[in-house]
Amino acid sequence: MNLPIEELTPRQIVAELDRYIVGQQEAKRAVAVALRNRFRRQQLPAADRDDILPKNILMVGPTGVGKTEIARRLAQLARAPFIKVEATKFTEVGYVGRDVESMIRDLAASAVRLVEKERMEQVWPEAERRATERIIEMIDDEIQKDALVDSTELEVETDDGNPFYSGYRSEDPEKRAQRHAKLLTEFQAGIHDDMILEIYVEESSNPFLQVFTPGGMEEMGIDTNQLASPFPSKHVARKITVAEARDSLVEDEAKKMIDKSAIQREAIHRAEQTGIIFLDEIDKVAGKSGTSGPDVSREGVQRDLLPIIEGSTVATKFGPCRTDHILFIAAGAFHMSKPSDLIPELQGRLPIRVQLDSLHERDFRRILIEPKNALTKQYEMLLATDGVTITFTPDALDEIARYAMQVNEKMENIGARRLHTIMERLLEDILFEAPEIERKVIEYSGATVRERLDKVVRETSRSSFAL
Repeated sequence: MNLPIEELTPRQIVAELDRYIVGQQEAKRAVAVALRNRFRRQQLPAADRDDILPKNILMVGPTGVGKTEIARRLAQLARAPFIKVEATKFTEVGYVGRDVESMIRDLAASAVRLVEKERMEQVWPEAERRATERIIEMIDDEIQKDALVDSTELEVETDDGNPFYSGYRSEDPEKRAQRHAKLLTEFQAGIHDDMILEIYVEESSNPFLQVFTPGGMEEMGIDTNQLASPFPSKHVARKITVAEARDSLVEDEAKKMIDKSAIQREAIHRAEQTGIIFLDEIDKVAGKSGTSGPDVSREGVQRDLLPIIEGSTVATKFGPCRTDHILFIAAGAFHMSKPSDLIPELQGRLPIRVQLDSLHERDFRRILIEPKNALTKQYEMLLATDGVTITFTPDALDEIARYAMQVNEKMENIGARRLHTIMERLLEDILFEAPEIERKVIEYSGATVRERLDKVVRETSRSSFAL
């Protein structure tokens, strides 16, 4: 089976990540090589692929320096099943929380959604054609029914107790085809968009059962295509306009044209061969043994992670999924612990270790303007919807970066996330008053930034609440 593996070179992957993330070149290079290795492995003969195991990555760095953002952007590049989970959700059996196998089930579900979306896109043009034919048929039925009801010359007959109009049923097919061609032109012009139609849409009464498993409460899927379900799908009548019916019927037709069993098989294969799991907050389950209370589950979580990362088979509602070739990227700040506090076996299963750098004032300034989704650009677009244009002078950007660095040093260092609180505080008034003010062009200078933020930042006790 040919898999849609991303063919970007490591240098191209880093260039894509550079559009959104400032600095952290070592981490970008590590994930770029890992992603490229997925492509390289797929080019090998099938007999050799099983011997090539992924080199899992452990990213270490303070909060707010880009670990999660790297994972998010990597997912968009990978064209592969991807999920992000927090290690803090998991506990060993016997404690409240999810079992670690649930992340493989989530990955399989993500793969199914990905493949289903691709298959729907492939059949979409044909589904649109079929849906249009159905709508034209329904519009024609409504028009002819109204015309026949108003006619006193046509006799109404019954068939099994249901009325129909004999003049309509015995109509010449050629004449009907001509009328449909005319209705198609009118439909495409939007003439009938406000007409009310009654359509029947499929509604599953209960597609999943909640069952208890050794790991806790899980969902058990029932494939209504493959077996007689005790909860069959039912069709519900809805009255909607022609304009609204189009999207609903196109999706309905597309679902009829795809094979759910084939989608699930391909999805499991993709999850096994190209799946990526980003395991965040791994440091929160690190810690030396010998503690008591809820913390005793930390080492249990690590031991439960071992077979998953090394390679095992997990039962999912779409079929068994092997984890041997899933790429795991773990990340943590390790403020209160260090990577060596992880049990040795888990450290060995995360062989690539990358240290992310703390952010400095110059990094904050770059974050404000360089990324494609830079904060200043976001606020400019938001306020433009109210007709307000805001600009920032170079010295204003310098001051915002300086204040962010200063507050991080005085209080908890939350990295680039501090810029969000600084910007909200700076633009608080204009964000509130924008729809009503007369002055529609506003420039923020260094002096303006100092005037707005100096007092708040100077009073640390007050800034602990404000920032």
